[in-house]
Amino acid sequence: MSNPIIFPIRESEHEIKNHMKNNIPMIALRLRVLLECKKHEKTGLSKRDLADATGADHNSVTKWRTMYREGGIEALLTHNKKGFRPSIITPEQKEAIQKKLEDAENPVRGFKELQDWVEKELKNKVGYSTLWAYVKKNFGAKVKVARKSHIRKDKLAVEAFKKTSVPSAKPLPMKKKNDIKK
Repeated sequence: MSNPIIFPIRESEHEIKNHMKNNIPMIALRLRVLLECKKHEKTGLSKRDLADATGADHNSVTKWRTMYREGGIEALLTHNKKGFRPSIITPEQKEAIQKKLEDAENPVRGFKELQDWVEKELKNKVGYSTLWAYVKKNFGAKVKVARKSHIRKDKLAVEAFKKTSVPSAKPLPMKKKNDIKK
């Protein structure tokens, strides 16, 4: 069993709680460990007891205590997470893909065809699943989508048909039993 480490904590419980409210959950857990250390500042707590009290891993507790002792609360409040990787598809390429997806005269029949088109026209080698996720997220595209009308349909013939056809009669509403007079 590890021995408790006793070290002074310069911040008050109130200050630590304020920092907890204003930070992301990852940092708040670090501060919760610091708050438990502050509560037991005179006697100290072992890393296992701190881990049990806060729900953190005992190795993380050790690392965070060391961070605080060496760098103060500023060290606990910082993290080195970089975030998401930048997109491999540029905004110009995004516009070109959108135009290609909206092209009714020369439609894309699937993601494999779109992948080949991106590689050939945009000179960008993108994986199938990456392109599928990107197109789904940004344009709401699906693998198979039914077409509303045939792409080679004669637009003039459609207009002529609409002008010469008789409008359909609306069906009469159904009468309820209570509406029928005797």
